[in-house]
Amino acid sequence: MEYQHGHESLKAKRSERAVEISAEMFLKHGIEAVKMTDIADACGVGVATLYRYFGTKTAVTIAAMTYLWTDLKEKFRGIYESQSFLNQSGCKRIHDLMKMYLQLFDKHPSFMRLLGEFDLMLVSEEVPKAMLYDYERSIINFYPVVEASYLAGIKDGSIRSDIDFKVFYLTYTHAMMELCKKILRGDLLPSDDFAEGKTELNMLIDMAVSYLRKN
Repeated sequence: MEYQHGHESLKAKRSERAVEISAEMFLKHGIEAVKMTDIADACGVGVATLYRYFGTKTAVTIAAMTYLWTDLKEKFRGIYESQSFLNQSGCKRIHDLMKMYLQLFDKHPSFMRLLGEFDLMLVSEEVPKAMLYDYERSIINFYPVVEASYLAGIKDGSIRSDIDFKVFYLTYTHAMMELCKKILRGDLLPSDDFAEGKTELNMLIDMAVSYLRKN
């Protein structure tokens, strides 16, 4: 019994270490460029052991992306619970929350690029949704605090009330995330020009806030 417990503990530690190392390698090199043998070598274990722990590279990748989101969530914890934030109008609160994407763009560009590659992997490999429950829970969910700010804005008169806020939120977040990833991916077509990429992001924020603001 004691041997079994020790074996499971060692397996858990090795698995956690493999997830952390694979996350670092994906951030640096991208998902496709990193092989299971590369991860195994960096972890100091045999590749057969890595496959025994995770089954597939897809499973390792999902675990690594879950780890990265969880780590990022910790960095944002408490920022939007301060009294100085809550003392602002609802409209100003939402404006500040939308700026969060600029922080991701400025301070975590490798992560944002990786999100784009990860999304493509999910589509190309037709990854079952059942494999993504833990990943989805790890993603920063700002909807509750954004919704609270929206309701505060209706109450203080800074935000209009005649919209479907959930649809608005989804439209904005999808557009902002995709624009961030597209800018970081770089020019693909001759007509592409992302020299003013950050200006585009700020303009999208201003357009969204202008739509919400009560005239």
